[in-house]
Amino acid sequence: MDINQTKGKLKCHRCEVCSGYGCIGELPGLGGVFESKNFQLNCKGWKDFSEKALSENSDLFNSIIVKPEDLRCGPVTGAMENIGYANEKDFYFPYLNNAFSSGIGLCVGDGCPDEKLLNGIEAVKKIGTKAAFFLKPYPDEKLAERVQWVKPYAEFIGIDIDSFNIVTMRNLVHLERKTADQLEKFRKSFNVPFVIKGVFTQEDLELVKEVKPDVVYISNHGGRVETRVGSTADFLFEHGSELKKYCKELWIDGGIRCSDDVKTALFYGANKVIAARPFIRGTFDEDYDKIIEKMVK
Repeated sequence: MDINQTKGKLKCHRCEVCSGYGCIGELPGLGGVFESKNFQLNCKGWKDFSEKALSENSDLFNSIIVKPEDLRCGPVTGAMENIGYANEKDFYFPYLNNAFSSGIGLCVGDGCPDEKLLNGIEAVKKIGTKAAFFLKPYPDEKLAERVQWVKPYAEFIGIDIDSFNIVTMRNLVHLERKTADQLEKFRKSFNVPFVIKGVFTQEDLELVKEVKPDVVYISNHGGRVETRVGSTADFLFEHGSELKKYCKELWIDGGIRCSDDVKTALFYGANKVIAARPFIRGTFDEDYDKIIEKMVK
């Protein structure tokens, strides 16, 4: 039962193991596309690759200590339609402040209407820190306006290259598939590190090679984009070494649920590991410390 009905009703089913089977296809909500197939594969991938890592080099794997600074909270918007909050604005400050107070880096997402991004900016300003901001690929003029909004509070600025494939964004706004030339122009509009987020296909790999961003962020948006079937863990294993030739840091999300998942991502070359659903639930249920105990050790 929700601890505070005035918050709303959490759309998460609070499964004992969050692995994509309790909310199959629930969009809007916390489910995923393809009957949550990629959500399920994301979660399973870390378990499979942790076993592989242990078989390859158990001493190295077991020597990895997960620290809060290895983590960031995911860039989340849509608190009402996707999470179940009664009021959109009520989500942003507690979600980001919980992460900040735990020593975890912050990511802020973009959304429709504009108030979603503005709510994230306001929360970061109130906390008195900076964050990684991820903007949707709007037409260039609108994107330039958003850059001006986030610049005073940004330690990284990225673009969600594939977010036009997010089912819950479809038909709400006009988003574009950005070219390498457009991304180069975009990065010249600010002086903080540039992130390409949503790298998950061969086409994305070619774009990374051409643009050479500061950070490559492997993501299929928690299994919420209709691109291809697969897991982020598989993609990291298959392409991580190649991607690191074209960037300074490699970030990844998708199905991260515990410290062993984080260790596995770090073992296979990730520099930062991002999680959202566990931190969303911990924020709503006000038991964030329990989540941190599972994620950091």
